[in-house]
Amino acid sequence: MQQSSLSTKLIRIGSALLVVALASIGLTLWVTWQLEGGAAAVNEAGRMRMQTWRLASAVQAERSPQDVQGLVEQFDQSLTLLRTGDAARPLFVPWDDASRQQFARVQALWQAQRAQWLADRPLQPQPAIDAASVFVDAIDRFVMVLEKQLSRFTAILNLFQFLMMALAIGGAVVMLYTGYLYVINPLANLRQGLRKVEAGDFGARIEVDSEDEFGQVATGFNVMATKLQSLYEGLEAQVQAKTQRIEAQRARIETLYDVSAFLAGANSIQEMSKGFAQRIRVVMKADAVAVRWSDEINQRYLMLASDCFPQDMVEQERSLLAGACACGSLTADARTRVIPISNHEAAPMRQCVRAGYESLVSVPIRLQQRLIGEIDLFFRTSVTLRSDEVELLDALASHLASALEGLRAAALEREAAVAEERTLLARELHDSIAQSLAFLKIQVKLMRSATHKGQPEQVQAALDELDTGLRESVNDVRELLVHFRTRTNTDDIEQALQETLQKFKHQTGLPTLLQVQGEGLPLPPDVQVQVLHVVQEALSNVRKHAQASHVSLEVTKGEHWMFVVRDNGVGFDPATGPGESHVGLKIMHERAQQIGAKVRLESAPGQGCVVLLTLPHNPVTGGSVATVGLNL
Repeated sequence: MQQSSLSTKLIRIGSALLVVALASIGLTLWVTWQLEGGAAAVNEAGRMRMQTWRLASAVQAERSPQDVQGLVEQFDQSLTLLRTGDAARPLFVPWDDASRQQFARVQALWQAQRAQWLADRPLQPQPAIDAASVFVDAIDRFVMVLEKQLSRFTAILNLFQFLMMALAIGGAVVMLYTGYLYVINPLANLRQGLRKVEAGDFGARIEVDSEDEFGQVATGFNVMATKLQSLYEGLEAQVQAKTQRIEAQRARIETLYDVSAFLAGANSIQEMSKGFAQRIRVVMKADAVAVRWSDEINQRYLMLASDCFPQDMVEQERSLLAGACACGSLTADARTRVIPISNHEAAPMRQCVRAGYESLVSVPIRLQQRLIGEIDLFFRTSVTLRSDEVELLDALASHLASALEGLRAAALEREAAVAEERTLLARELHDSIAQSLAFLKIQVKLMRSATHKGQPEQVQAALDELDTGLRESVNDVRELLVHFRTRTNTDDIEQALQETLQKFKHQTGLPTLLQVQGEGLPLPPDVQVQVLHVVQEALSNVRKHAQASHVSLEVTKGEHWMFVVRDNGVGFDPATGPGESHVGLKIMHERAQQIGAKVRLESAPGQGCVVLLTLPHNPVTGGSVATVGLNL
């Protein structure tokens, strides 16, 4: 059966109370009306008693017939009023059998006595008093009947008042109970549920025992709480899962950082591979690890390092043929995978079974999509890899490949540096000492020819040239040694320039001056080397050709560094140039080209010479630098 709504319940209860109240009020008004009408009738009956005695007194006093007639008419009017009533006053007799009987007796007596009171011969005093007494007794009995009626109505009124008071109290109790049952209690339950939800108890529910408005609200609250609980639990699960992922990522990043820091500090392949094997075994909780390196054609795998791997197996698998075992059976598109050892029939795998291993994790090592090795992790239990673990292993393998390639590149760089030093030494020897020796060789031939021909003047001239050439060669050797002993500072080139000027001053005895101004980023070490050699070559040209008494070096730091070597020597004519014999200009030009710089010479006869070296915004060394012409 469908339950009524709260508004319907309240309307029904209010309507019932209103009907009872209206009925009580109506009955009370009716009883009050009866009491008022009866009281007026009693008053009118009492007036009739007074009129009776007035009529008797008038007869005894022998008043005029008109006065008696008037009194009789008033009496008639009173009887008529009692019989018919007057709704305007109100006045009416609460008729019943007793009141009708008594009123009929009063009317009968009046009809019997009326003629006597209007007779020409008035009654004697005693008969008049007796008649009046009989009539008054009849009226008294009539009044007594009315008063009994009125007393009953009064009792009824009192009863109605008591009932109305009880009804008011009962109505208040009913309204309070109804309000508590249908309004206050549901609101309290709803408020309690809301407080529980506010406190974080999303499992709070409200008992639904009706289908009214509060029942619908309670149902909606329960639905809302269920959704909030579901969302909260889902959010909590998401937060927990996210926290776990973040923690896993943190551990992964920490592992990568630790391994990367170790790989960056390793100085040899053996140290790097051994330390890497130890760390990856701890991270993956493996029972043993082997790091293998492949040859160029991926036909054989060399074991670089291992950790907790049985020594007999290390000796047997130090060089493993590709495809002979699960280890080293990598294809070009191989990925990190788990290989069950117990299911493998290869002879080397049976050795792994005897060692107690059940699972093998194979991690290929790639460098720019080229397969260069493999990491093998051995477990004595069955394992499965999560996606994040696979990513971590791939990342670690990639770091190892990059570190090994870095060692190889560093070795190649050192080899290239040695080759470059040899080339530089050869070029210096060729550009300076070799040419001087060739010149000396020519002078020796000339002296031999002059000796055979008996030309002492030519012999002496050749000896003088030989002496000058030897001194130049000795100076070139010393200068070359100075060049190769000078080292640059990673942060600032100023110290190296100062040392170069001090050695030049010690070699030539000429006063020198170094001026540095401005602010700029430090030059890379390889760029510093080339700048230093250009400055040294410019100072060498001053020593050989300038005949100067003072040399200065000005350095301007900034976005474009500038180095200016200035002397007060003899100078030269820019139109003709310094001459082909000055091979130092070619050397400066070649070194400036390597860092993308520009070299410019400014000079005039008798005005000295200025060599300006201007660096680009980002000077670098290498073959990619564009060739820059020499501006003379």
